[in-house]
Amino acid sequence: MGTLLLLVIVAFVLGSIPFGIITARAKGIDLKKVGSGNIGATNVLRSLGRWPAVITLAGDMLKGTAAVALARVAGVEPVYEGFIGIAAILGHNYSVFLGFRGGKGVAASFGVLLIYLPSGALLSLAIWLIIVLLTRYSSLGAIVSFALLPVWVFLLEAQDRTKLLVSALISFFIIIRHIDNIKRLVQGTERKIGQRG
Repeated sequence: MGTLLLLVIVAFVLGSIPFGIITARAKGIDLKKVGSGNIGATNVLRSLGRWPAVITLAGDMLKGTAAVALARVAGVEPVYEGFIGIAAILGHNYSVFLGFRGGKGVAASFGVLLIYLPSGALLSLAIWLIIVLLTRYSSLGAIVSFALLPVWVFLLEAQDRTKLLVSALISFFIIIRHIDNIKRLVQGTERKIGQRG
C-alpha cells in the first residue's frame, strides 16, 4: 500500500505541472489573463499560436502517459494502473502549483488512455477530431468523445470491470470540468478554435 500511495502522490504532482503556463511564461505572457484563461492547449493555440500549443499538448499528454508507465515499471498490479492515471488527471485539473486550480484534463486523459486503454484512446481521438473538423468546437469534441468512452469500453472490454469504472470516472471528470462550456454551447457563445476575443 505504501508504494501505491507514493505512486498516487507522484502522479498527482506530475499531473500538476502546468505546461501551458510554463510555455506562455517563456514568451512573457500570463496565460490565465488571455483568451479563455484556461491553461490547456486550446487556449495556448488561441493566444500564442500553433507551436506553443503543440508543446503544451505534448507535455500535458505525457503527464498522463508517464504516470501509468511509472506504475508499470514499479510492478503495480494492472487493476491499479488506471487509478494512478486518474491521479495525474486530477493533478492537472487541481494543480498544486496553481492553488489547486487547473485545466480540464482532456490532453492528460488522452495520455492516460494511450497506454492504459489504447483502443479507447484511438476511438475517442477519432470522434474528437471528427466533431472538431465539423464544428470547430474543441470543447464539444471533448464532451462527446469522452461521454462515449465508457460505451466503447463496455463494448470492447466488457469483461474488465475495472477499466469500465476507470473510463466512467475519466468521462465524469471531463464533463464536470466542461460545465461552463456546455452552458456556452447552449447559449451559442462558446468560442471556436482559432476564434479570438
